[in-house]
Amino acid sequence: MALENIQVKGARSHNLKNVDLTIPRDQLIVFTGLSGSGKSSLAFDTIYAEGSAGMWNHYLRMQGSFWDRWISQM
Repeated sequence: MALENIQVKGARSHNLKNVDLTIPRDQLIVFTGLSGSGKSSLAFDTIYAEGSAGMWNHYLRMQGSFWDRWISQM
């Protein structure tokens, strides 16, 4: 079951200082604010990095099961 929201708690990157927010999934989200307020840090550094880490973990789990099957067939 997929989560309905993305939770960001205590984000600290560049101009972000302990930012907490909830972002709904499967919707267009727009970050607005003054120049230098941390919009890009939030969108690219924080959210993208978390998504990439999840995809990387999934990839490694899939690779492990592939190699288990491959070795068992030898």
